[in-house]
Amino acid sequence: MKVIRDGFGGILWSSVLVLVAGVNAASGAEPVALETLSVDAVVAKAVRDNPSLAEMQTRYEALSEVPSQAGSLPDPIVNVGAANFPLDTFARAQEPMTQLNLGVSQAFPFPGKLALREEAAEHDAKAAEHSVDEARLQLVRKVKNKWWQLYYVDRALETVKQNQTLLEQFIEVAKTKYETGKGLQQDVLLAQLELSKLLDREIQLDGIRRQQAIQLNILMDDTPEASVTLPTEVERALPVLVSERALYEQANGARPLLRQLETNIAAAQARLDLAKREYYPDFTVGMTYGNRTGMNPMPRADGRADFISVMVGVKVPFYAGRKQSRAVVQRGLDVQTGRYALQDERALVRGAIATAVTDYERAKQQLLLFEKGIVPQAEQTVKSMLAGYQVSEVDFLNLVRSQITLFNYQLQYWEALSEAKQALAQLEAAVGEGKIYE
Repeated sequence: MKVIRDGFGGILWSSVLVLVAGVNAASGAEPVALETLSVDAVVAKAVRDNPSLAEMQTRYEALSEVPSQAGSLPDPIVNVGAANFPLDTFARAQEPMTQLNLGVSQAFPFPGKLALREEAAEHDAKAAEHSVDEARLQLVRKVKNKWWQLYYVDRALETVKQNQTLLEQFIEVAKTKYETGKGLQQDVLLAQLELSKLLDREIQLDGIRRQQAIQLNILMDDTPEASVTLPTEVERALPVLVSERALYEQANGARPLLRQLETNIAAAQARLDLAKREYYPDFTVGMTYGNRTGMNPMPRADGRADFISVMVGVKVPFYAGRKQSRAVVQRGLDVQTGRYALQDERALVRGAIATAVTDYERAKQQLLLFEKGIVPQAEQTVKSMLAGYQVSEVDFLNLVRSQITLFNYQLQYWEALSEAKQALAQLEAAVGEGKIYE
């Protein structure tokens, strides 16, 4: 910014105008950049294009094709054979029992087994569907968190640049006072040092922003180097949450992860019931047609009749003590394992909700304190210090310190806003579907 050089007073009052216009980063309106990515737009793109989520969706679709297979009868077996051919001539008409066979057999599991197998497969598919919903929920959380982290870095960079401009003004003021014999050289050096610190902070923030943008692009399945531009003005109002008890109740019924574990228990129970039915035998029914040629001996002297054979087989659970009984114990333990997993996850979900609520309320209170109290008070302090420095009632060191203090408070304001929004994203992911605001 060009400095007014019409005397020492003009320079000071120019600095005051710059300060008033620049230190309002925590509360003033800012121009909205063109072609920006709102948080909702980023979430929609990630949900649509993220390959990890697409992988889980196709896995669910594949599992949804299993139940009809599991509930179908085994494929029938068709047999073709030749029986009782004489080794000396291999003639079909030589011996009366020589024949060509064509048979078919079908296995029939004990009643109820197929239905239980299909039920278990349906539960597996449903659990996979819940896992897709959970993955989508966590993807949205990650995207929102990354968006708000990037938003904070943008505001921090903006604040750094505003304070760089102010320190450049301070340097000009200090130089003018030094040249007129009313100031000290160390004031100039001090301001230059603080400006260098801000330049170093800007370099660090630029690196952080590139890293955050890369991670956000990966979540959206964009190229890592793709440009990410966020709006400068967002909705800063923070809603009032419903009670923690209400959030727990919503999570119990709506959190996909809990529903997935419940469905896993149902699948394990179906397999336990199936294991108990394995004590009962399966059946195989078959029929064989035998074709013969040649003539019967005297006194019949007519053509040999064809044969038909019928067979019924029963699979006997002869090794039940080592096989079926062990399977029942195994499946029972699977059910118990699922119940323990659900109990543990419910406790983790409650802990995640409580943590997110605590983080949100803390950040919300901090944001309100910075917005209504600390930042305005720090702004007034800087203005007062600058006015005092103009008439040589305040030394330059205190002026610079007050500006740096304001700078830090501005950063903390944006950090509190970002943390509050991230806590909301955490809470939404922990609860699942449902209203979390009053």
